[in-house]
Amino acid sequence: MEENKNEEVLEQTKEQQEENPKKKSSKKNKIDISKEPAFIELQEENAKLLDQLLRKQAEFENYKKRVLEERQRDRKYALQDFLMESIETLDIFDKAVSFQTDDQTLRNFLSGFIMVNNRLKNILENYGVVQIDCLNKQFDPTFHSALETVEKEGVESNIVVEVVMTGYMYKDRVLRPAMVKVSK
Repeated sequence: MEENKNEEVLEQTKEQQEENPKKKSSKKNKIDISKEPAFIELQEENAKLLDQLLRKQAEFENYKKRVLEERQRDRKYALQDFLMESIETLDIFDKAVSFQTDDQTLRNFLSGFIMVNNRLKNILENYGVVQIDCLNKQFDPTFHSALETVEKEGVESNIVVEVVMTGYMYKDRVLRPAMVKVSK
C-alpha cells in the first residue's frame, strides 16, 4: 500500500511539474506584441520589401520578354543588309539585260546574263524579297518615294504614272521604297 501511495505522489508531482511550465509559457504567449510600435514598424517594412520584390520580379519578366522579342526580330531580319546590297546588284543586271542590240554575239552574252538575273531574282524571292507593285496605283509614302509630279491627261491625282527605280519589300518591311513619278 505504501508503494501505491508513493507512486501516486510521484505521479502527482510529475503532473504538477509538467503543468507549471505550461502555465508559465502560456502566460508569456498571452502578451500581445502586435500593438507595439517596433512590431508595427517591422510589419510596414516587410510589406514595403515585399512590394519591391514583386515589382523587381515583374520588371525582370518584362525584360526577359523584351529581350526574347528583340532576338526574334534580329533573327527574322538578319539578312536585311545583305539583301539590300543584293538588290543593287540586281538593278545593275536589270539594266544590262535590257540593253537592245543587233549583234548576235552580244545577244548570246546577254542571254547568259538574263539567266543569271532570273536566278538572282528567284533566290531573293525565296528569302522573302519581293518587288513593290506600284505602277498605276495610289501613291503611298510608306512604299513610294516621289521624285517628281507630272501632269497627265486622263489620270487621277496621286497616281503613280512611272517607276524610275523598283522598290522592294523584305518580309513585312520596306527594303527600298520605289522611286516614282506621280500625277498631279
